[in-house]
Amino acid sequence: MNTDNLCKYLAEQYPNEFISWLFPSETSSVHVLKTELSQEPIRADFLTLLQSSNLIFHLEFQTLPASDPPLPFRMLDYWVRLYRQYRCEVEQVVIFLKATTSEAAFTNEFNAANTSHRYRIIRMWEQDPAPLLANPALLPLATLAQTDSPQSLLAQVADRVANIEETQKRQNLAACVYVLAGLRFDKSLIRQLFREEIMLESVTYQDILEQGQRREAISMIIRQLPRRIGLLTPEMQARIQALSIAQLEDLGEALLDFSQPTDLTNWLESHQL
Repeated sequence: MNTDNLCKYLAEQYPNEFISWLFPSETSSVHVLKTELSQEPIRADFLTLLQSSNLIFHLEFQTLPASDPPLPFRMLDYWVRLYRQYRCEVEQVVIFLKATTSEAAFTNEFNAANTSHRYRIIRMWEQDPAPLLANPALLPLATLAQTDSPQSLLAQVADRVANIEETQKRQNLAACVYVLAGLRFDKSLIRQLFREEIMLESVTYQDILEQGQRREAISMIIRQLPRRIGLLTPEMQARIQALSIAQLEDLGEALLDFSQPTDLTNWLESHQL
């Protein structure tokens, strides 16, 4: 499962909890900002955006340090596009999930000629686990926090998850813990503390899995189509992003025969989209 998508789900499900952790001085209530950046993308854009009264929080989750185009350039591009659209302050935070010594996880700015742009970086393996353990919504991230005894930390997380009273919330968070813990722990150890069947019990987990598959399919199609028919209009991007998984699979096969923009238009119209 795509762990970046899972973290996006957590941040959008519990926006105030994430902002309280990342920005303790922020007292305003925040909400999820549902938006698509309509400019021609440098990749398919599925950003985690939260908004308070006059401030946008852009959270970017990274499992692997490698990025194409490089992460600093992406963060600059996102900032410019968000500022152009909303004309308000934008706080950007990149959260690296898996421990690495890669320079990318320690680079927090873009520099080129007269242009400089900075953003904040969180490396989960350096974070204090205490505030994460204290908040049920952040328990999945607690498994990746700093500790001298990883197994003891995982056991603490399991104990706190087990004490969540609401059944659906307990199942969903347990499923998220199960997945994120896999970035650090052996599966056999995780299975000792969490029932693997919980994946099937968690409706939210299944939804996250499906959404992850959609995003990966959309990303692939939006990368491939310009090579066949040229740049996509914002309208075409929006129509593609509204497709179901089955439709995306069909389009992924059909686009191999496309040679001009009308091929895509005709395909969408023939499928009544």
